[in-house]
Amino acid sequence: MRPRSRERRAGSVQGTNDSSALSKSSLARRGYVHDTFAALLVPGTARRAPLIHRGYYVRARAVQHCVHAFLEQTGAHPDAAPAQILSLGAGSDSLYFRLKSAGRLSRAAVWEVDFPEVTRRKVQAIRDTPELCALTGPFQEGLPACALLFESSDYRLLGLDLRQLQRLDEALAAAGLDAAAPTLLLAEAVLTYLEPESAAGLIAWAACRFPNALFVIYEQMKPSDAFGQFMQQHFRQLNSPLHGLDSFPDVEAQRRRFLQAGWTACTAMDMNEFYRRFLPAEERRRIENLEPFDEFEEWHLKCAHYFILAASKGDTLSHIPVFPATEVFPWVDLASPAGVLPVSVVSSGSQGSHLKRYGHASAHLRPDIILSAGGFGEQDWQHCRVSKFHLLLRHCDFEWKGTQICGRETGAKWDGRLYHTMTRLSDTQILVLGGRLSPVTPALGILQLCFCKGEGNGLGDLKVTVTKVGPEEDSTLLRWRHSTTEVSYQNEKYLFVYGGRSVMEPVLSDWHFLHVGTLTWVRIPVEGDAPEGRHSHSACSWQGGALFAGGLGASEEPLSSVLFLKPISCGFLWESVDIHPPITPRYSHTAHVLDGKLLLVGGVWIHSSSVPGVTVIDLTTRLSCEYQIDTTCVPWPLMLHNHTSILLAEEQQLLILGGGGNCFSFGTYFNPCTLSLDLFSLRTEQYVLDS
Repeated sequence: MRPRSRERRAGSVQGTNDSSALSKSSLARRGYVHDTFAALLVPGTARRAPLIHRGYYVRARAVQHCVHAFLEQTGAHPDAAPAQILSLGAGSDSLYFRLKSAGRLSRAAVWEVDFPEVTRRKVQAIRDTPELCALTGPFQEGLPACALLFESSDYRLLGLDLRQLQRLDEALAAAGLDAAAPTLLLAEAVLTYLEPESAAGLIAWAACRFPNALFVIYEQMKPSDAFGQFMQQHFRQLNSPLHGLDSFPDVEAQRRRFLQAGWTACTAMDMNEFYRRFLPAEERRRIENLEPFDEFEEWHLKCAHYFILAASKGDTLSHIPVFPATEVFPWVDLASPAGVLPVSVVSSGSQGSHLKRYGHASAHLRPDIILSAGGFGEQDWQHCRVSKFHLLLRHCDFEWKGTQICGRETGAKWDGRLYHTMTRLSDTQILVLGGRLSPVTPALGILQLCFCKGEGNGLGDLKVTVTKVGPEEDSTLLRWRHSTTEVSYQNEKYLFVYGGRSVMEPVLSDWHFLHVGTLTWVRIPVEGDAPEGRHSHSACSWQGGALFAGGLGASEEPLSSVLFLKPISCGFLWESVDIHPPITPRYSHTAHVLDGKLLLVGGVWIHSSSVPGVTVIDLTTRLSCEYQIDTTCVPWPLMLHNHTSILLAEEQQLLILGGGGNCFSFGTYFNPCTLSLDLFSLRTEQYVLDS
């Protein structure tokens, strides 16, 4: 790398420190963590989104967990040498001040290393802040040309480039770091910003230099799936590309990386596993209720793409229980896929005609017309709650054309709701139930959409009118992420509304029947054990009742249950459907029944390292298998959550419309095209089942 390019990269990496520092300060102000020092070390303030707060919270707790385990282990031996913490790429982090104020540095000291400019700014912040100076005690500042820029009795700051290992080694020794003492090396999102050879050199240097040490890193991983591709694109745009992810794409590869570099023991896990195993349920409930939140898919995906790792060596630290045995995280080892389902682009039209949105709903009005409404997406070159309707019109046997149209108001207008349901009533009418405007504002009332054509044949003659039906104050539908399914009782059609979430309840377990003819709520007996509450599950009609699969439960953990609301003479019966092998817990997927098989399409799961494709369940034998989706012929990345899907049973095709999400701090992604999933092979291929 040329010197000028290296300098630009270094400046970009330093920019990530500034953004991270503001996020940590916002995290503390919102009450996720107790840190009165973060705001003192970074100029300015920024209010981060709840999703970013959660991401930084689990990072902070994972690092804190490892630091406390190290200090407790080394502090248990009063005759041992004082412990040392060496924070590499420390930036504006407040670790020293938090530990010092908590009385955890009585027999330990902290060294921090970062780029000279970053370190100088931190030194200045300390010097200018009495609260910080009171904790460091008397200190000396180094000359601008020196590596050691700040020194107190238990705190030293060095301005160095981590790629210059010989200078790093010499400067740390000169700053009093004792290589023989028990040492914690800490690198939060540091190694991936280094070129692979520099990162490998740093890991090997630490293993050789410190015979009694613990190396903790927090990094990105899983570069190849859709979220990982979008994550990498974000950092490339910041001129801070992530290195080494292709060589070390998962936790097992990272473990081998450290073991082969000379470390004796190594444990690593993704942040979903850490969150579930090492944070008490009470603490999880506390942070889950700090702010209105409704971005579960991106929260779980973010946690699946970051990991915490602890590598150790030496008699004292090789047996340190950084991650002691607790309740085992239920990882699912999926059998080999039974087959591959190809997917292709089916819609055409101008750029503005594409369905680039998520959290919407779709309905198949006629064989040649699909109407989608609502959601968050791209409209008039802006990201917003979408007010325009999207029509997908069959142009010929194998081609669909999309167009955006505005609603024609008749005393009501489309209110921009998300996570609602849409049910076809006739060739021209759709019923819209539930939804939200924001995580604290439910959508009000039932809407009826009426599709009509004008006198001409042009796209400008297509109209959708919006009408409010029923009382606006109806509390039954103050919910979103629920399901609405058509069922039959005594030869009458009803809509079965089940689950979801609301402003007051993070998950709902109730259900209601809406008579289609009169649009009134009625009571129909339902027997059997009521299932646990859920939202973001799938639901589809079957044999006069309804099938439900997956969802997110009260503890924000994906569910694996499959349920059948079975019609009986006096009403309905809740029946649990035992599937073999059980489905991987998932949510935010779609579902359809085709030729006696239940298809679960896409979604999000946290118990498998693979990407959800299509789970096929034979409803007669109740055997399941997994199919991969071949995405080689479609724009990549493809995010199969928050989407809708329409089954074209005669053609053995499934149309996938929209999808995507707000991907942590990396930006918002929308699937750019409508796709067709070819299901023909499900008729011809034999299941490959691991019974």
